[in-house]
Amino acid sequence: MAIQRLHTNQRMSQAVVHNGTVYLAGQVADDLSGGVEQQTREVLASIERLLEEAGTDTSRILSATIYLKNVAVDFAGMNSVWDQWLPEGAGPARATVEARLCYPEIRVEISVIAALP
Repeated sequence: MAIQRLHTNQRMSQAVVHNGTVYLAGQVADDLSGGVEQQTREVLASIERLLEEAGTDTSRILSATIYLKNVAVDFAGMNSVWDQWLPEGAGPARATVEARLCYPEIRVEISVIAALP
């Protein structure tokens, strides 16, 4: 079966499509000056664009892993944006963890796995 890689460099691909499944790399905001809500909106917009480019959409997300800089501070704010973004009845399997992210300004990173139609 063919493997399709999108936005690939030496280190990684932003998306990999294989056997009816789309795997996205962890997405972070480009503008790291804002709070968790702003960063979450930007991350989710990136996820939407990548899923669309791969041929699927948010209603077909199977799994999401959400990394937060500080769960106690950022969980509610991230969820307020997430809950508005996700289509009704399309809740994926999900894990949310606190993690030290690659830059101190990053408040949220999200990776998803989605099915193709």
